[in-house]
Amino acid sequence: MTTAFGANAPEAVNNRENWGGIRMSDQKEQKADRTVDLLSEVCPYTFVKSKLELEQMETGQILQIHLGNSESASNVPRSVDLEGHEVLSVDQTEPSHWVVTVRRA
Repeated sequence: MTTAFGANAPEAVNNRENWGGIRMSDQKEQKADRTVDLLSEVCPYTFVKSKLELEQMETGQILQIHLGNSESASNVPRSVDLEGHEVLSVDQTEPSHWVVTVRRA
């Protein structure tokens, strides 16, 4: 599915090249060590809860974050990237469902 989040966003969320200025990995899909469902949450809680989950994980582990709105789908990847974690993918799976996959730094 294709969507845009603003003037600096790419044409497709599903691409792995460069999403909103975030370094995207070109690695194949990896199994998540943990999954967090934040579909009913809004910013800033989506980032805070994602960050708390990442803090409980070991370096190199994979977190899959499920988000339910475009603002969170834009802000969470950018914020975890700024924290030094590796954003592996940002995929919109349904009109109101994004999956952000992150490797813990």
